[in-house]
Amino acid sequence: MSIVMWRILAVSLVTLAACAAGAYLILRSPERTAAPEAITIAPTTMGDFILKSSAFKEGELIPAKYACDGDDVNPMLEIRNAPENAKSFALIVDDPDATRGVPWDHWLVWNIGAKTQYIPEDTVPGDAVQGRTSFGHEKYNGPCPPRGAPAHRYFFKLYALDAMLALPAGATSATLTTAMQGHIIMETHLMGRYARQ
Repeated sequence: MSIVMWRILAVSLVTLAACAAGAYLILRSPERTAAPEAITIAPTTMGDFILKSSAFKEGELIPAKYACDGDDVNPMLEIRNAPENAKSFALIVDDPDATRGVPWDHWLVWNIGAKTQYIPEDTVPGDAVQGRTSFGHEKYNGPCPPRGAPAHRYFFKLYALDAMLALPAGATSATLTTAMQGHIIMETHLMGRYARQ
């Protein structure tokens, strides 16, 4: 066979192979892997857990009745949408704007019943335990910033816990915070401001 014939045969084989490959690709192209299903992430319910008061709204001024210039009693508090698996609540009221930048504790309460929806004015929830505030008292002490100072912020911080706490009355906020570690399911807060002329 002549060299020319060999060349023609070689070209023909290459062309045939290319066509076969193209046909294979055309036949295979419809077989595509299905796109993965979208992953649905359940919305967090953290924002549903609410602490509010009829005495003031978030960020508003706290009436003098609930401060050292008035009756110095706790305002009414309302708890909404608590987690179903909560066994108790703990409440810490403090002032982060206090002198020297150390939060000043105004009220410490724990072992508040998990079914509690309201803490009435001038009332400690039944069977709840109170800790020692920065004033040295085992009771509510209202806002009392220095006269003439800019308004301080007062945070009413509520914690939903998965247990009751074995703490004696008079425990400090540091002890309470340590005891709550590993038991906090959710937390929320209400912030009000107060200034004295």
